[in-house]
Amino acid sequence: MKKIEPFKNPNDAISILDNGGRFYNILTRADDGIISKAELGKVGGLFNDQQQMILFLELSLAQLDKTQKAEVLSKLDENLKETYLKYKPQEFLPSQVQSTGIKAENTIITGIPKLTESKNDFNGFIMVPIMTGSVTTFTMIPIMDRYDVYEIRDQESDITFLIAHIKGSQKLPENRVKIAGVLKELKDDKNQEIAEKLFLESVYYIDL
Repeated sequence: MKKIEPFKNPNDAISILDNGGRFYNILTRADDGIISKAELGKVGGLFNDQQQMILFLELSLAQLDKTQKAEVLSKLDENLKETYLKYKPQEFLPSQVQSTGIKAENTIITGIPKLTESKNDFNGFIMVPIMTGSVTTFTMIPIMDRYDVYEIRDQESDITFLIAHIKGSQKLPENRVKIAGVLKELKDDKNQEIAEKLFLESVYYIDL
């Protein structure tokens, strides 16, 4: 989990994102009015994870209004525009995700997270890969063995949704935040979906 400091205005966003990329990106130039994947990846500290790049970009622009955001997005090159449209996250309140969210899709949720300490509160399992030589198999482990688990609350309805991030990451504050990640499914101990119960594997957040 990584906290992002969003851009305050479109000029700063364009100036920082139009950076020429890393030294080996010989086909990109700084300040040419075009933002490429290489340049976005440099700012986000990312390389090939396109889905995560778009999560980073979307939260970075979260405090701009629609006109300002459109100004920045107009500078994306064609390749990055296609990637943005493919992975653009849906935004939800916690009360909306379970009925509307789609597994494996980029998603942003706004609410107040609260860390869950007790394993007795959840019986969900996740599938994790295990490498044996060149063969990959999967096993199930309790979600709380791998993740710090939170309930994020919808202030209006008081409905909560489950979010999680890898243990050892920075803990989330108990105040209103936007959290970006990928929706995944919980399973029971018989490797069955729990009534299509989803959770958000979170990657980034911003304070509100």
